[in-house]
Amino acid sequence: MSSQQGMVYLVGAGPGDPGLITLRGVECLGRADVVLYDYLVNPRVLEHVGPGAELVCLGRHGHGRILSQSEINERAIRDAQTGRVVVRLKSGDPTIFARAAEEIGAFLAAGVPFEIVPGITAAMATASYAGIPLTGRDQASAIALVTGQEGDDKQGLPLDLAALGKFPGTLVFYMGVTTAPHWSAALIAAGKSPATPVAVVRRCSWPDQWTLRTTLGELPRMLTEHKVRPPVVAIVGQVAAAQGTTGWFARRPLFGRTVLITRPIDQIEPLRTKLEELGARTLVQPAIKIGKPADWRRVDDAIARIGEFDWLVFSSANGVRAFLDRLLQTGDMRRLARAKLAAIGPATAAELRRYHLHCDIEPEQYRAESLVAALAPQAKGMRFLLARASRGREVLREELERAGATVEQVVVYRSTDVEAADPEVLAELSAGRVDWTTATSSAIARSMTALLGDHLRQTRLISISPLTSETLRQAGFEPAAEATVYTTDGVIAALLRAEAT
Repeated sequence: MSSQQGMVYLVGAGPGDPGLITLRGVECLGRADVVLYDYLVNPRVLEHVGPGAELVCLGRHGHGRILSQSEINERAIRDAQTGRVVVRLKSGDPTIFARAAEEIGAFLAAGVPFEIVPGITAAMATASYAGIPLTGRDQASAIALVTGQEGDDKQGLPLDLAALGKFPGTLVFYMGVTTAPHWSAALIAAGKSPATPVAVVRRCSWPDQWTLRTTLGELPRMLTEHKVRPPVVAIVGQVAAAQGTTGWFARRPLFGRTVLITRPIDQIEPLRTKLEELGARTLVQPAIKIGKPADWRRVDDAIARIGEFDWLVFSSANGVRAFLDRLLQTGDMRRLARAKLAAIGPATAAELRRYHLHCDIEPEQYRAESLVAALAPQAKGMRFLLARASRGREVLREELERAGATVEQVVVYRSTDVEAADPEVLAELSAGRVDWTTATSSAIARSMTALLGDHLRQTRLISISPLTSETLRQAGFEPAAEATVYTTDGVIAALLRAEAT
């Protein structure tokens, strides 16, 4: 290909869990100029798209017009012919009931180069996430993937349900909710027992995955009784018999719970990842934003004089990153050879270790008062540099000066409040669909109570420390749980304890 020639990638995003996209799929998203995506694709997958790429949702039932297949083909071809890299992002696998044949035919006819990147199709994900093996030595040695919806303009013979009724293995029906009375009756008429086990799995691998176990004869009634709506996969065969337990996915301790994370947007990991691994659905509404100082001159001056200080003190991981990154722009870590390092807690100390630095003092309790208590006995006559945020308590400076130290402070990052909340997050809170909301610092607690107001009364608050809890109480909100170890891991541990009681 010439450098000006475009390309289309047909990429499978998997069935829901954003971690199920392949590494090749992530690579393609990272190089895309435009992404044409199905609404069933988890929005988290789109986080792999590079800055500046155009994102085009192809429509959603009940939410405006859905683009036709011919319109999708034309858009992909037009963009590729102008030299753009196009990713056609599909839920599941591009070649399983996803009309890939029509798209491939259009690309071939237009002379547009393309690549197919496989994805995990819903049937295979169901086997893992719902604990229903699709094969079994004594139960099924074959699998048939079957569409429950055939096109009205299909050319050729219709689906032979009579033959499928005699199929010696597992049947997996896609898109078969509305047509279940037809295909279940046809299978029974062809000789399949009405007592044949059926498992209906809705939103496989999503945090609200739901499984209904029934029989082929009872299937239509049960779908109506439970008001089952797509997306659904129905597994028909002996492998779908009740196993006496649910799959691992639904047995995780936070399965079915929704947790709202209020940390700055670039700091939600690894808290989000850990919560989701425990089964939680997560929402994100940053309460504060972290940015560069308005003026670096005071920081640069302090760095130039760093050899004058006996102690360099950090009260947050943000401060570590901001100060050391600035230092590295003009020199290297040898500038810190004289100064001892103090960190307010394990997260801050861990951030120092990322720069291959080990702190000399880390208090047992992760708060300013404890850090002062650890430093005060050796503070007299010493020079301290505090790398801090644009706002916060003055405890460190005041108490160190009272202990006889000379203290200089520099603002290495700005902390500002988010002024407008995401309407979708507000709607989730108002509807009572958020079980827990995190408060992982006093600054976040102050901002989130102002930002979300009485919406927070529809959720339970979990605080990272007594200081943060007191900030919540001052705003009129009582935390439902409080960490005993003042870290994000401590927040998770407190949440698990609260859920277990």
